Amino acid sequence: MKDSTGDSTGDSAGGTGHAARSKRADARRNEETLLDAAAAVFVASGVEAPVRDIAAEAGVGMGTIYRHFPTRADLIVAVYRHQVETLAEAGPDLLATSATPHAALGRWIDLFVDFLVTKHGLAAVLRSDNAGFDTLHAYFLDRLVPVCAHLLDAAAGAGEIRSDLEAYGLMRGVGNLCIGADQDPRYDARQLVALLVAGLRRPH
Repeated sequence: MKDSTGDSTGDSAGGTGHAARSKRADARRNEETLLDAAAAVFVASGVEAPVRDIAAEAGVGMGTIYRHFPTRADLIVAVYRHQVETLAEAGPDLLATSATPHAALGRWIDLFVDFLVTKHGLAAVLRSDNAGFDTLHAYFLDRLVPVCAHLLDAAAGAGEIRSDLEAYGLMRGVGNLCIGADQDPRYDARQLVALLVAGLRRPH
């Protein structure tokens, strides 16, 4: 059916739907840009970093951040979930693009260390909501332990590392090495984590 301008009602509805989908896609991209910026700032400066630093990193005004995330806790939880999903997606990508499965594992562990910096700060922010934090921790394990296990299996299958390593144990070990690293400039957790990953290799 056409109106007086010659446009069909169906075309108009289709155009409206396309515009709505484009708007949602733009909103998702804008939010991901904010979360990437917040994650970078949190890793560099901790979760108490000023919102203005995040706004500057993202190239937006502070009001934009507050519209998306009214409280700091809202922002930190969103960054946490965003980092978990980024880590989950990075595993297969790194296996496909790295020279060896062991190299992919090492690069993934580097990203995991970045995540842990935010995670430790998150625990402090959410200490008054243990149920909420427990739910996020379960989500973290459900999403990331299988990814780490897949990387370990690939490296073991290539004969690069032992085949009896458990993903949860490795992740727990890396996490323990990172505890308090952001509070002591004399302690370089990344150096020890790198030694741990290097030590996974089979002797030749």
